[in-house]
Amino acid sequence: MALFMTPLPAFRAPWWLTHRHAQTLYGALAAPTPNPAWIRERWSTPDGDFIDVDLLQGRPQAPLLTLFHGLEGSTGSRYLRAIGWAAAACGWHVLAPNLRSCSGEMNLKARIYHAGDSVEIQWILARGRERHPAVPRFAAGVSLGGNMLLKWLGEQGTEARTLVDRAAAIGTPFDLRLVAENLSRGFNRVYTRHFLSTLKPKAEAKARQFPGLFDLAGTLRARTMREFDDHFMAPVHGFADAHDYWARCSSGPWLGRIDVPTLLLNALDDPFVPHEALPGPTDCSPAIVTDFPGHGGHVGFVSGHFPGHLRWMPGRLLDFFSAPAGTSLAPPDRSEWVPAIAP
Repeated sequence: MALFMTPLPAFRAPWWLTHRHAQTLYGALAAPTPNPAWIRERWSTPDGDFIDVDLLQGRPQAPLLTLFHGLEGSTGSRYLRAIGWAAAACGWHVLAPNLRSCSGEMNLKARIYHAGDSVEIQWILARGRERHPAVPRFAAGVSLGGNMLLKWLGEQGTEARTLVDRAAAIGTPFDLRLVAENLSRGFNRVYTRHFLSTLKPKAEAKARQFPGLFDLAGTLRARTMREFDDHFMAPVHGFADAHDYWARCSSGPWLGRIDVPTLLLNALDDPFVPHEALPGPTDCSPAIVTDFPGHGGHVGFVSGHFPGHLRWMPGRLLDFFSAPAGTSLAPPDRSEWVPAIAP
């Protein structure tokens, strides 16, 4: 693989992969993606638990990029591998936590991870600053990880600038209620079954660790995200029910308070995120740049000739992060030049 510079157009799905579900599924399951040479560390959390963090070492004084994966993802997810590999190919440092319960080994506490866990985001970003105190620091979150990051950015306001210089969120479920309801309809139930196929075994493991903590029978009967969140996510993480969890953890209400320059990248045909969940201009602070291509599915953005590749989305992020101060951060046109990865 070699690094070169190429003009980055606005995203266009290839003729052979235009459908929203095809983009989503092929991007997640089959698109050729490099494997970064992650270096794993185990970090002890302030509450006596642990997370497993994967790292890529960059050049001295190069930027640090911290990556947050989505629901039931990990550093093995194709989208995270693609971003991490592209950043490392540019010589950047990469820090990619596997959220609690997502590294292949069950965590110790009763809780796992959840959509609004901004305390965890704060702690991880602060650890990143300790390691790299004098370099540009960027953060990107994908899907649920994007929601977590945006909520933290909004809560912190101007204080977030002490930890990150720019941020990006990709495929974000800005309104958790609308997205959960959308995932219970039609073909989207395939995605729900996929998430529940790994979430339910985690709930069973937690029931063995902490008997009586929640309604395990109700959790295992769950067929929708609302039912699962009602029986497991909400009670385990201190929420009254699924609706309370969604209302308190959705990132949409926080967008107006974000002070760090932030890119929101969502495909308009994302099967997870309905149009009514997407923020409008009045929902966003002046620090936010929205880039909503017509195609791309849910964190797919597969492009190129068959068998395709996942280079466009990492290139869009690196372009946004590395643009000189004072330049436009708006969506790119064909005249812009950004790093890309070529076979």
